[in-house]
Amino acid sequence: MSDSNITDFTNPSTFILLGIPGLEAAHVWISIPFCTMYIIAILGNFTILFIVKTESSLHVPMYYFLCMLAITDLVLSMSTLPKMLSIFWFNSREINFSACLTQLYFIHSFSGMESGIFVAMAVDRYVAICNPLRHSTILTNPMVAKIGLAILLRGGMLALPYPFLVRRWPYCKTNVIPHTHCEHMAVVKLACADIRVSSYYGLFVLLCVLCLDVFFITVSYIQILRAIFRLPTKDARIKTFETCFSHLCAILAFYIPGLFSSLMSRFGQNMAVHFHVLIANVYLLVSPLLNPIIYGVRTKQIRNRLLHFFTHKGT
Repeated sequence: MSDSNITDFTNPSTFILLGIPGLEAAHVWISIPFCTMYIIAILGNFTILFIVKTESSLHVPMYYFLCMLAITDLVLSMSTLPKMLSIFWFNSREINFSACLTQLYFIHSFSGMESGIFVAMAVDRYVAICNPLRHSTILTNPMVAKIGLAILLRGGMLALPYPFLVRRWPYCKTNVIPHTHCEHMAVVKLACADIRVSSYYGLFVLLCVLCLDVFFITVSYIQILRAIFRLPTKDARIKTFETCFSHLCAILAFYIPGLFSSLMSRFGQNMAVHFHVLIANVYLLVSPLLNPIIYGVRTKQIRNRLLHFFTHKGT
């Protein structure tokens, strides 16, 4: 770091987001797929919300959880992509310190909420397949609302210490963040202090959210698979498994990049910076992009409603 970038400050008024370090010359070209993904994610998730709202037959727990997922994906996309595209297109790299903390909080809280929604969807599939006669009595609308509130509170409370930890550190080295957005570890690594508290808390959240949620999802699907294999015919087994396939695809699209990105931010010191930043962006962008596509293509009710809308509109 050059001497011109070294200053004496405790809390900078602004941070500077570099975008994707080492690939600055290609920012305009990189923005094309990113912008395309953003538009598809926004349109796709709003479409899911519109279809579920207008189709009364979809007013059941599975689709309520899908709406929660769509709202979460919209918030994650809108929290990161506009600023990212402004960096790529207009070289607008400055971000206010408070705005950086707000973005950081939204990213981590809604990522935690999305993980919780996947657990709720796994529980819904478990009850629907293993206890189908009790599904409507277990997952009532009030129960779905309570689950949604619990997911919201857990994600919001677990992410709440992040901005307070970031604010407490002194930043006497630089205010330049080698990233496209204010990711927690990318920010605290700029501090000229012992940041082990932030790092340990980040690992604690990773264990409480990603690892614990993956454990519950795995247990649910073990029970689901046991129930499927007990079905009398092959056709019945395939048909029942297909009701879970969309959920499994969405889970893989969310957890694999998320876990990889979290571990790289802490232990991937030998990884190229631009590779780490790209993986972090994949984590935040691919899931909001793929979820409406996966559920739109694989879920018969949504697919039929969408086809009916376009064919009816064309007549």
